[in-house]
Amino acid sequence: MNPNAVTSVRSSAFRPQGWLGVLLLAVAGASQAFSLAWPWARGQGDGWLTMVGGYGRPLWWLQILSLAVLVHALLLAPTAGRAALRGWAFATAWLAATFWWLFISMHTYGGLAAPLAVAAVLALAAFLGGYYAIVSWFFKRISHVPSALAAMIFAALWTLAELARGWLWTGFPWGAGGYAHVEGPLSVLPRWIGVYGTGFVAAWIAAWLALLVGRARVQPGKLHLKPVLASLAALVLVWGGLWWARSESLQAPAGQPGLSVELLQGNIPQDEKFELGSGVIVALRWYAQQLHDSKAQLVVAPETAIPLLPQQLPADYLDFVRQPFVKSGGRQAALIGIPLGNLEAGYTNTVEGWMPGQTQPYQYDKHHLVPFGEFIPPMFRWFTDLMNIPLGDFNRGALGQASMSWAGERLSPNICYEDLFGEELAAHFGSASTAPTVLVNLSNIGWFGDSVAIDQHLNISRMRALEFERPMLRATNTGATVVIDHKARVVSALAPFERAVLSARVQGREGMTPYARWVHALGLVPLTLLCLLICGVAWLGARRMRG
Repeated sequence: MNPNAVTSVRSSAFRPQGWLGVLLLAVAGASQAFSLAWPWARGQGDGWLTMVGGYGRPLWWLQILSLAVLVHALLLAPTAGRAALRGWAFATAWLAATFWWLFISMHTYGGLAAPLAVAAVLALAAFLGGYYAIVSWFFKRISHVPSALAAMIFAALWTLAELARGWLWTGFPWGAGGYAHVEGPLSVLPRWIGVYGTGFVAAWIAAWLALLVGRARVQPGKLHLKPVLASLAALVLVWGGLWWARSESLQAPAGQPGLSVELLQGNIPQDEKFELGSGVIVALRWYAQQLHDSKAQLVVAPETAIPLLPQQLPADYLDFVRQPFVKSGGRQAALIGIPLGNLEAGYTNTVEGWMPGQTQPYQYDKHHLVPFGEFIPPMFRWFTDLMNIPLGDFNRGALGQASMSWAGERLSPNICYEDLFGEELAAHFGSASTAPTVLVNLSNIGWFGDSVAIDQHLNISRMRALEFERPMLRATNTGATVVIDHKARVVSALAPFERAVLSARVQGREGMTPYARWVHALGLVPLTLLCLLICGVAWLGARRMRG
């Protein structure tokens, strides 16, 4: 493809104008959101999809096609400023359609007036969409290069925006495009390059498709088989090599026959969960009964399953629920979500671990806190005061806290949306001898009702299973309570919004994926530098061409 092909596309292709163009970009942005977890899949399908009540599955092809629509629109933009506006419109629609369920937490459970809750969601989406507006401007400024390089430039810029969204202001990378590829042909990539690297490859494919379509419009009647076949051949060769390497290097079992587990799903209504006269009583009674009656080697109860501080609990309550696990010679252990602390020392969102013969419980304190939920950003106290939600400033736990060793496994807990930050989970993978063999997520996603947030969070956990090739246990208040194996397959699950216990077995895995090794050592710096290098070279090249 010649260097002027990109410019030629602009002069000849169909260009929707005005509100029609904005509407098409909004539809494409919403499609990007739907690709992460198709929200209308409930009650359809087979296998684990039916088992968990029809959770929305990711649609990898929709993610690529919707992003290709944006690239095409950027190529058609007459100026860099118009390109930035188009990128912002796409990203705002995508992000608003991704996390619209924040409205439920603010309005339904927080009591914030509906117009204010809608405005808050749109404001967040518009603000985060600014990252993509900036990279769309840069893409337009430096896209007048050979198309193969233009596709690489777009992928690098888009990935930089994704990285910025996951890092700045403590990060909120929910809905990153790479999560659509927890299934499909690109699912071979996460063990090598993680969710952001996978998103880079998907963005490159999307840009390449848009550029091929543009060239076909400029020169109708030509099939342009050479670039298409060359691209397909390269993709097939790389994909085949990675798939073969993956099949040859699957992690060896941890040397144990597997662990029997029970995952508890209390289904305590969110508007009653912290009410002393209703939800608190139900939670204390139900979880105590299940813990006391359990026969599994490991029992896991979700985040804040015990919704009170220890000093607020009835006398001897903790002694009663701990007794089956801490007694000498016992064969059971438990991981329980419970808040700890006091006014003087501060509070933590904690997982306690109980095992036979302990002098002190195992303790994991949540490291990555939720803005507005677990800490209040400066100058935003007025906003949280508008809502009736038990908000507070929690203490942050250390990064890379030790795993809990039990029955031949090393269990590494994470709480709520901490599993969104794979680069932080990688802090546990310093060496193969101490790395976790099983990941355990304890969540209370009931704040967001019966929404696609449940589906999206499930696929986030599946991506972590792919990156580290570790099984993931998920114990939640309302769903999705599941067992995910090291290949990201949901092998056992509870239906959402039922009070039930999931009994299953899990087999831990040893060894280290390439992603775990390099991210533990260097974080996301190598990927960031690679993207910056591509953009820097392109910027210098574009300046020479203009000069």
